[in-house]
Amino acid sequence: MAEVILMPRLSDTMTEGVIAGWHKKVGDTVKKGDLLAEIETDKATMELESYQEGVLLHIGTPSGGKLQVNDLLAVLGKSGEDISAILSQHSGGASTEVKANPAPEKQPEVKKEEIKSATTDISAMDEIVLMPRLSDTMTEGVIASWQKNVGDTVKKGEVLADIETDKATMELESYKDGVLLYQGAKAGEKILVNDLLCIIGKQGLDVAALVAAVKSGNQAAPATAAAAPAIESAAAPAAVQAAPVAAPQATVINEGRIFASPLAKKIANDRNIDLKYVKGTGDNGRITKADVDQYVPVQAAPVTQVTQAHAAISAATIVPAATGTVSFEDVPVSQMRKTIARRLSESLFTAPHFYLTMSINMDAAVASRAKINETSKVKISFNDLVLKATALALTQHPKVNSSWLGDKIRYNHHVNIGVAVAVDEGLLVPVVRFANNLSLSQIAVQVKEYAQKAKDKKLQPSDWEGSTFTISNLGMFGIDQFTAIINPPDACILAVGGISQEPIVKNGQIVPGNIMKVTLSCDHRVVDGATGSAFLQTLKSLLEEPIRMLV
Repeated sequence: MAEVILMPRLSDTMTEGVIAGWHKKVGDTVKKGDLLAEIETDKATMELESYQEGVLLHIGTPSGGKLQVNDLLAVLGKSGEDISAILSQHSGGASTEVKANPAPEKQPEVKKEEIKSATTDISAMDEIVLMPRLSDTMTEGVIASWQKNVGDTVKKGEVLADIETDKATMELESYKDGVLLYQGAKAGEKILVNDLLCIIGKQGLDVAALVAAVKSGNQAAPATAAAAPAIESAAAPAAVQAAPVAAPQATVINEGRIFASPLAKKIANDRNIDLKYVKGTGDNGRITKADVDQYVPVQAAPVTQVTQAHAAISAATIVPAATGTVSFEDVPVSQMRKTIARRLSESLFTAPHFYLTMSINMDAAVASRAKINETSKVKISFNDLVLKATALALTQHPKVNSSWLGDKIRYNHHVNIGVAVAVDEGLLVPVVRFANNLSLSQIAVQVKEYAQKAKDKKLQPSDWEGSTFTISNLGMFGIDQFTAIINPPDACILAVGGISQEPIVKNGQIVPGNIMKVTLSCDHRVVDGATGSAFLQTLKSLLEEPIRMLV
């Protein structure tokens, strides 16, 4: 029964692939592990190996053509097998039965007048080699060196040039035979992706006409069937050999450049197999995964003590490949998270933020809180003390308690402080209104109620609207210091860290002190550095002498 091969997804962002070149033609017998085609994705050119056996009965598109992911790429089956039903299924009914073993088609010669035509598809010409995209971020390549000069004979698989990309230096192999007739740049020069790299053809070809056609912009597609990159670094380190002395019985099969599939190279490297001893059964002696799997190393002859030491050192440097399972979960963005992302992005990229950090000695606040909680019916937290001190400081510095409204600045006479509360879905900021007029107990009650309502998802829009200033406290999570993004339309936000014991100087002696760091994020359109600093000085004085808040 015929086997269908669909265009695979060869990268996480791939939506379509371009056939850089077919290595089998219709009618050819295909073995498991044979190279079927080179496919150019949005990130690299990849080799596609066959995992089935049979006769190639159909190809979905010729070299240079595009296919969407999961489109029909090829059909393998028995010689003479009827595949019209498969073609009908994958082409909406317009199918043509492909007979096995067809006569090879003669490629039409490119005429000079066709080259000059405005509709000429330059990328479809076998002679044209364009600069390929050798990495996902590459926009241009530098010719590190040419391995072939103009006039040299080029064979399929030989390295044309070393191309320096933005990530590495790569070898560019030729996928056709011919003579190198033209180079698009000299060593050390840059060529943009899809610009003319070189021309390979027969002697006597009108090179000037081809170059003129390319430069005039007659390029229909960025893909080229003439060459595809060998995705390996020119400077890649050789595989570490556990036994550097080759067994005398082993026979060298592959001399010079070794042709093997990427998977075969990887497996050989992992198993410490030297591919020059492995016989390839693929096209032109190409080594496949099956060849490496079936290779049995020849038993090494006894080695000397020095050789054994070297082998032990080499073996010790081999790092086993990491194993694991790629796993993830895509979760749709909630409406709350969308709102947070939109508002804070607008704030950060619209308001010019600057930050002021101050250390506050909380010794007196720690002692005062302990005494207050001895008699208070409501437990007072350090956050309640910070909120009360902030509210009083804002009454003395109205510029910090303000809003940017575009063509005017609003200086608020009331003090409504937003308190950031973390919930599972994100962050809510309920507002403690007229905080400067509330006692510590009243503030504590409101903050606790808001926190519970936030966790129960019972906050109403009226609960989080109308803030004039915001406090974000991460001290209870062990955070010493951080910066916060302004909650619009407020002009400032105070980031409060935890209280930690640090050495301080008191009465000429170094003693432990309870230090809390706060950072004020300011919108520079409204608040200047001096204004923000004055506010922090007032806040510091109130927290270092809490009794002033009770007057």
